[in-house]
Amino acid sequence: MKPITIEFHDSSKTPLYIQLYRHIKEEITRGTMPSGEKLPSLRRLSTDLSISITTTELAYSQLVVEGYIISKPQSGYYVADIAGDNANREKTANHGLDLSSFTVEGSPYRHDLSCFNFAKWKKCMSRVLNDYSHLLLFESDPQGEGALRFEISKYIYTSRGVIATPEQIVIGAGTQQLTSHLCRILRKIGIDHIAAEDPGYLPVQNIFRDHGFSITKVAVAGDGIRIEKLPTNIPSAVYVSPSNQFPTGSVMPVGKRYQLLEWAKENDSYILEDDYDSELRYFGKPVPALQGLDDEGRVVYLGSFSSTLFPAVKISYMVLPATMLKIFNTIKTDYTQTCSKTEQLTLALFMEEGLYYTNIKKLRKLYGQKLQTAISAFTRFGSGFVTPTNTNSGINIILKVRTKKSPSALSEGARSIGLNVQPAASLTDQDTAALIFYYNQIPLNDMGNCIAEMIQLWRTC
Repeated sequence: MKPITIEFHDSSKTPLYIQLYRHIKEEITRGTMPSGEKLPSLRRLSTDLSISITTTELAYSQLVVEGYIISKPQSGYYVADIAGDNANREKTANHGLDLSSFTVEGSPYRHDLSCFNFAKWKKCMSRVLNDYSHLLLFESDPQGEGALRFEISKYIYTSRGVIATPEQIVIGAGTQQLTSHLCRILRKIGIDHIAAEDPGYLPVQNIFRDHGFSITKVAVAGDGIRIEKLPTNIPSAVYVSPSNQFPTGSVMPVGKRYQLLEWAKENDSYILEDDYDSELRYFGKPVPALQGLDDEGRVVYLGSFSSTLFPAVKISYMVLPATMLKIFNTIKTDYTQTCSKTEQLTLALFMEEGLYYTNIKKLRKLYGQKLQTAISAFTRFGSGFVTPTNTNSGINIILKVRTKKSPSALSEGARSIGLNVQPAASLTDQDTAALIFYYNQIPLNDMGNCIAEMIQLWRTC
């Protein structure tokens, strides 16, 4: 039994029993007091420290409740057997939590911190925490924070030609969550059939399928979805990304957009326009959104900040036409907002101060340089073996690799050297493997060497 010594701070507002409790807890956590060691009796410790027995008993009782010590009748108090390595506990106690020691999916990939100014984001978040902390004591609006919806409505009008009031905007934690809202709304207006681009964004298609919708896959041509293949005489909804089709990168011209709007009108159907990263266009101006051409209330506009801020911000939004908005207003109280209120308010300030627009301009220049560098590297190191396509916008390009290897095998090889390359099975044929190469997070100065290393790895596989 080791004596317990502690220097009490009489001037502190912390009660003596709490000071004693914390001291013993720290000794146990560090391993200084090993499991099984007997503690001094209440009377003995109170005498040694010149404190009351009541103070000592309160400290011991709290330690018993939390499991740091145990009480044995007719014997006394003993240090409990706490699972885990004492050395690790001591390291944690001394140095705090090391987040980098926890691996998460995606952590093997390279990253480029120059893609986003976290210092400016931090300043906006500090304003929320310092000046508007009282707003964080209440849950967020199920439809999203009014301040952010106001800023979004201004921005998408000036940048994308989207006509919307803040009341039409619904904010959610990612496009997939918003799609779940759409499923319920579409059911209430009698639509249970979805037309989807092929190839297209599979996670959204899976959500519709899981909600019991029938899916018709419609081929994508060089100018977008083939409208003549869309369902007729059946009220439907078609999910499209006309400004930068995923993954082919095709852009729908204005004439075809009017044809798509006419199809929706004639078939009492709706268009779900996913405009996920259309702002990141590096040659010419971004094509205005389809929603701005709609005067019949047939387009739902979907946008996201994941590509233009940073992926961990799962803030997306949709603009509902009047008919759908009325239905959403009757069901929104059935849901709680899963998108962080703190981040919503931070983004509202970020946009209000013009920082979001500044960031977009920076990304267009930076990603444009990365894209050109990547294309040059593929030409230099992969001529006749790797062919890049979809080279005008977005954060990825399609690669066609002349090999018998599967896209999955090539993807794993790229991952082993920190590059994010995903299989594109729907674009793969007998002689070539198709892959989606994400270049945006590779540092510009490393781009050429990374691509050369990847191609060499694929050649030798």
